[in-house]
Amino acid sequence: MLDAKMPEAWRVLRIQSELVDGIERLIALSGAVTVFGGARFTESTAEYQQAVRLGELLAGEGISVITGGGPGLMEACNRGALPQPGTSIGLNIQLPFEQAPNPYQDISLNFRYFFVRKFMFVKHAVGFVGLPGGYGTLDELFEALTLVQTKKVQKFPIVLVGERYWAGLRDWLVDTVLERECIDSSDLDLFQVVDTVDQAAEIIIDYIRSKE
Repeated sequence: MLDAKMPEAWRVLRIQSELVDGIERLIALSGAVTVFGGARFTESTAEYQQAVRLGELLAGEGISVITGGGPGLMEACNRGALPQPGTSIGLNIQLPFEQAPNPYQDISLNFRYFFVRKFMFVKHAVGFVGLPGGYGTLDELFEALTLVQTKKVQKFPIVLVGERYWAGLRDWLVDTVLERECIDSSDLDLFQVVDTVDQAAEIIIDYIRSKE
């Protein structure tokens, strides 16, 4: 019976080791902006180029930038951040597809467990930026919104880039979720939708400066 339980015990130790390693590697961060975005956007897309610029704008102000560390818009944002004063950080996850660490990271961490990685996304965050993406991006967005809504973390800006991309989600939240009283009207103020990364960067940078 004891032998059958051993794999679970070792899993707990692996989880603990990921937490300890992540905390130690990022302990020097005083604040960072976490950027979410899809893995399937290629270098030829406008979204990729905008993500590069976002990384440049944020890290150019000395702000550390955290992404999921993979390809697509994660790669693009790390790519823009890498030459700048701010630290370019990737929190990579082991997946059967889509996820391979991009080469534009000053600090690259690898995780087996999503929930440990999510904890590290939030621990040092002073702002979140959501770029176009799929289920993973939506998962990370609603995780951030839930933590702020329930006051499990201090409120910080959550900015979604791309009016056309996010309009349907925003309309659904207003017309269906709010209409059915599943959220309060104040919950809609937890995020902003803008059209350009320049606008997103300005919101984040102004917020960080106001806290200095």
